[in-house]
Amino acid sequence: MNEWLVILPLLLGWLLDLVLGDPTWLPHPIVWFGKAIAFCEHHLNKGQHRKVKGALVAIGLIAITFAIGLIINCQLSIINFVIVFFCLAGTTLIREVREVFRAVDRSLEEGRRQVARIVGRDTSELSAQEIRTAALETLAENLSDGVIAPLFWLAILGVPGMLAYKMVNTLDSMIGYRTERYKDFGCWAAHIDDIANYIPARLTALLMIIGYRLLAISDWPKAKNQKLIAFVWRYGRNHASPNSGYPEAALAGILNCRFGGPHYYFGELFDKPYIGENDRELTTDDMKKAVLINRTAEVMMVILTGLCLWFI
Repeated sequence: MNEWLVILPLLLGWLLDLVLGDPTWLPHPIVWFGKAIAFCEHHLNKGQHRKVKGALVAIGLIAITFAIGLIINCQLSIINFVIVFFCLAGTTLIREVREVFRAVDRSLEEGRRQVARIVGRDTSELSAQEIRTAALETLAENLSDGVIAPLFWLAILGVPGMLAYKMVNTLDSMIGYRTERYKDFGCWAAHIDDIANYIPARLTALLMIIGYRLLAISDWPKAKNQKLIAFVWRYGRNHASPNSGYPEAALAGILNCRFGGPHYYFGELFDKPYIGENDRELTTDDMKKAVLINRTAEVMMVILTGLCLWFI
């Protein structure tokens, strides 16, 4: 009976995300995380010792979030499923990616506006192919950051660990850039995020490959597990992030396409290496296959997390 009480928040939280996503009318903890980070950055990212101040902010906010998670876990364990729900971000991103493909099919400008909702790069001059590529890259990366990694830390450290991971991820997404403004203040946030995602990113790529083989859809590229693993090993390191390249490489290998290349972030050009070689035109069918792979990997990770919680 106790084992089911441990697993129930996972199942309820995941099912809620599956059905609701992130409703705009619902207050979201990530918004509070963002406000806390923005407040600290505004007041401390100036003058000398920015690297030290950034480290204290990152470590302090993560520690406070973990402590809040512990309090909730001990005193209000009945609402743990709400925390799980808030920490998962699979459904909303899938909906957004679908909307990007629908929008770009209607017009290039509409596609640029829609993809700007989910990527940090400058979208004002993207081609239709670049818009679709950006959406699929984000879909693969979000599977790791928004689903697999939170579940991994839930299995390792429970609800407090899952909540703390979301703070880590939010810190990186807001200040973990190598731009002039953030390169010192946000460097600790970026390094902590790299550590937190090291195993989950590689696990994500493996789950995607396993999911692809389980689905075995006849009209997909005829790639064997060994070839896909070699592809991910070769191209997964072709990314500025030590982690993001692995799920992106897994999806590029499965779809037999090419990701990466130069992009503008905050007005600065970042020349990313290419992931894959086949610069073919991406289609709505590719998006549907990518979504199916995401969902399959997500279900497998929920099962693995449930087993860990049950036995541990």
